Amino acid sequence: MRYPLVELGCGLLFAAIGWRFGAQPVALLWCVFAATLLAASLVDWDTTLLPDDITLPLLWAGLLASWWGVTLPLPDAVLGAAAGYLSLWSVYWLFKLATGKEGMGYGDFKLLAALGAWLGPHMLLPIILGASALGAVVGIGMKVTGALREGRFVPFGPFLAGGGLVVLLAGAPRVLGWMGWA
Repeated sequence: MRYPLVELGCGLLFAAIGWRFGAQPVALLWCVFAATLLAASLVDWDTTLLPDDITLPLLWAGLLASWWGVTLPLPDAVLGAAAGYLSLWSVYWLFKLATGKEGMGYGDFKLLAALGAWLGPHMLLPIILGASALGAVVGIGMKVTGALREGRFVPFGPFLAGGGLVVLLAGAPRVLGWMGWA
């Protein structure tokens, strides 16, 4: 049952991207972005790992798309990648120093760096806020229903990916308006 649902989800993402960007070549690039995020989300959900084989090519593709002038100005993409990585890296180390435990994996840093390279530094906070809120709701729901046992955790990658897709489909002006920054 999962296979057709994944294919349907990917098809719906492609349709949403086609609606958002129209019949432009850049829409194909964004479809690759979305399909990669979907794959990364499913791998992370199943294994609690975000493989470098997915996150790093996504990061480099975002930087190259920027360099080719297809997405963001290159300085914004580089700043977005660096800020994305360093923001979660900082949270990781603060949490580890405070508790002695690891609160997330390095794959989450790399995924947010990739999202920053594609969507820019100004979209990182909305992505993190949306991912955190949805992740908390899902985690609490799983805990209440017994689907999340003690000592287990919910991977953050699928929620980061979802936040990135919402930002992409909504568009920066609308997201900035939601945040009261427009």
